[in-house]
Amino acid sequence: MEQRRRLSWRERRWWVVNMVALAAFWSGASAQMRYSISEEVKIGTGVGNIAKDLGLDKSTLKERGYRIVHGSAEPPFRVNQDDGFLYVSRKIDREDLCDRSKVCLIDLKTVLENPLEIHYVAVEVLDVNDHSPIFPEKEKMLEISESALPGARFQLQAARDADSGPLSVQQYKLSQNEHFHLEVKDRGEDRKTPSLILQKSLDRESVKTHVLLLTAIDGGKPPKSGDMRIIVDVSDVNDNPPIFTKDSYTVQLKENSPLGTSIIRVNATDLDEGSNGEVVYSLGNDVDGTIRARFNLNPLTGVITVAGVIDYEERSRYEIDVQASDKGAATLTTDKVVIINIVDVNDNEPEIEVTSFSRALPEDSKPGTTVALISVKDSDSGLNGKVMCFMNQDVPFTLAPSLQNNMYSLVTKLRLDREQQSQYDVTIVAKDAGEPVLSSVKTISIIVSDVNDNRPEFLLSPYTFYITENNPPAASVFSVKASDRDEGDNAVISYHILRDRGAENTLSAFLNINAENGDILALKSFDFETLKTFQFQVVATDSGSPSLSSNVTVNVFILDQNDNAPVILYPVSSNGSAEGVEEIPRNVNAGHLVTKVRAYDADIGYNGWLLFSLLEVTDHSLFALDRYTGQIRTLRSFTETDEAEHKLLILVKDNGNVSLSATATVVVKAVEPKEAFAASDVKSAAKDDEENNVTFYLMITLGSVSALFLISIIVLIAMQCSKPTDYSSKYLQDPNYDGTLCNSIQYRSGDRRYMLVGPRMSIGSTIVPGSNGNTLVVPGRRQVSGEDVNYDGTLCNSIQYRSGDRRYMLVGPRMSIGSTIVPGSNGNTLVVPGRRQVSGEIPPTVQNGNDNK
Repeated sequence: MEQRRRLSWRERRWWVVNMVALAAFWSGASAQMRYSISEEVKIGTGVGNIAKDLGLDKSTLKERGYRIVHGSAEPPFRVNQDDGFLYVSRKIDREDLCDRSKVCLIDLKTVLENPLEIHYVAVEVLDVNDHSPIFPEKEKMLEISESALPGARFQLQAARDADSGPLSVQQYKLSQNEHFHLEVKDRGEDRKTPSLILQKSLDRESVKTHVLLLTAIDGGKPPKSGDMRIIVDVSDVNDNPPIFTKDSYTVQLKENSPLGTSIIRVNATDLDEGSNGEVVYSLGNDVDGTIRARFNLNPLTGVITVAGVIDYEERSRYEIDVQASDKGAATLTTDKVVIINIVDVNDNEPEIEVTSFSRALPEDSKPGTTVALISVKDSDSGLNGKVMCFMNQDVPFTLAPSLQNNMYSLVTKLRLDREQQSQYDVTIVAKDAGEPVLSSVKTISIIVSDVNDNRPEFLLSPYTFYITENNPPAASVFSVKASDRDEGDNAVISYHILRDRGAENTLSAFLNINAENGDILALKSFDFETLKTFQFQVVATDSGSPSLSSNVTVNVFILDQNDNAPVILYPVSSNGSAEGVEEIPRNVNAGHLVTKVRAYDADIGYNGWLLFSLLEVTDHSLFALDRYTGQIRTLRSFTETDEAEHKLLILVKDNGNVSLSATATVVVKAVEPKEAFAASDVKSAAKDDEENNVTFYLMITLGSVSALFLISIIVLIAMQCSKPTDYSSKYLQDPNYDGTLCNSIQYRSGDRRYMLVGPRMSIGSTIVPGSNGNTLVVPGRRQVSGEDVNYDGTLCNSIQYRSGDRRYMLVGPRMSIGSTIVPGSNGNTLVVPGRRQVSGEIPPTVQNGNDNK
């Protein structure tokens, strides 16, 4: 029943306190809310509707992350994001939180995001009478001389009540007796010290021991109490108590003073003699254990020294009761209070508390974006507690002070770029104004998150690749590669071929690209004789949102292989076989031209350079075949014994790595001169018709090849123009260039060696002695034994290129477009005289002899 009444009284009191707090809130400053609640209330008890009192919309509390921000110690409250009420989250014991403080306040800091708002709430914890007074001792022994006069005072140990204010010890009661009465001295701060006053002289012979009961009562309703037995032994005569030499003792002591530091010396004298006049000092019975742990009193000298750690922030003032007692049989004691004021020194570093709201900061955040909240505090007082907060780094962040004291916002001051720096370790420094200056630092790691702001970049632009013809279908022929400076999905690149409706679309349809790694596959085999060069575009796209892309031009050159066998153009019989009959007079002289075998090879360079040889011949002494021109001549005159008909089997082969060949059969008939002339007329007519047909086919072939050459030249000129102008050298664009490197022939005349350069030049080409339009004079060298003085049989390739206003020709054995050229090296370089190139101008070349026409 009593518990129900107490609960009902607590509930009524709680509502009254809340109403008073609400009224105080509306009449006070809007910067801070203040509530009050009794200790020991149940978990889940409502403290107040913060959202309503602040005028906040309850529906947005959860979305804005309404919460209590705390440091290392979690407060005993929580905020309900659904209704905005502040509830008790765990048991509250005022004595644990505030000890004996008159006012017990719990300061809370509540935060809302988007936009950022900070509200300060103070909850006062009200005391309830949940502790009874307790004496340090259950039984107190006192020895009082029978000579003690009425009015003699005997100080007793005060009872302690953990409650504060009106709920602490309010009064003392002494059991009924005729010799003593009780006097209570109020020292403030809930300190009431009882003293036993002798009101009637004691008679040891009548009563030797007096037993009294002292009761301490607090101010609760109903009140609580505690008892202590006092046993008084009556002793014999010592009638002069010690007397202190000063009325009061006050001293200042710096905190953190070393152990053993002398603070003050108290002094008392006793007019008695002997042991009754010897004075000893002790701390009063009312001195608590905290003071005893921090200070020490020498019982003989009266010097008070430091015995423990002195901290101004813990306590700034000490009142110590000192007793001077004599050594008489009935000890007389005098009390005196020593006041020690603690002086603050700068011994506490500033504390930095960081509340971060952005784990990852997008790199496109605008200047002024809030990254974190910074609060600083210093436990020292005065100038020692004044704190300055700043950053000494060159970072794109700054500290913006808040309206609240010692509050700062860490905000961006510049645009961020993750590709330049993806993480910042921001160091915040806090310094106080004390002497010496103390400081502390706090490092915040800010991660910059990626935004898709970089396009993929190809490693080369443009790409140039060389592919050998007859490549296997569906095999990878080359690869392109692009990179993206972003990260994650923003850097995941996919590739595709740009397929437009232009002329190149047909060619790009025969290509496929791996979207993941950029490998390009040819879906068909390429034929150099059909296609020599083409270009297309590859697009690289990242996976960001929105995605970014870039493209690159890919130039492809087809390289020739020896895949075409020589074709016999003459002789050709009516059925298409390479057979022919030649009739010559028997009276011809040695060196007479019987006929000329003509052949054609669709390949170029060495693959298209043809050589002729005799496989079978009736008489080796009668006929000879020119190795390079295919001309058949007589070696001597016919004799009567020579047969009239001779069969020659001629092998025509190219100079590829794997030679390809064809054969032709020529039957030579030796006839009388008259018959030869008649047959010659008939053959000439037939031969003219045949040659007309051959000429027609050759014209069609040459026209097709010329068209392909023209397309190749246009592509090469476009590529040349698109290259950067700071290249040290460029290849000359020959208007008739068909992808073939120029050949050269070395020969010797006298003491000099010459090199003739021209496209598709063969040893059989006509050379005009003395002409130097396309001749390079090679410095002479000592002749090696066995060297041909007229021709050493060596063929070299050459490459033309331009550097500045000059044109150069580099000559070397089997040099190709892919060969390494070192600009500036002239070991094998011919300087071609500069001239203004007219559109369509063709550099001087030598007649090509590969087709043997």
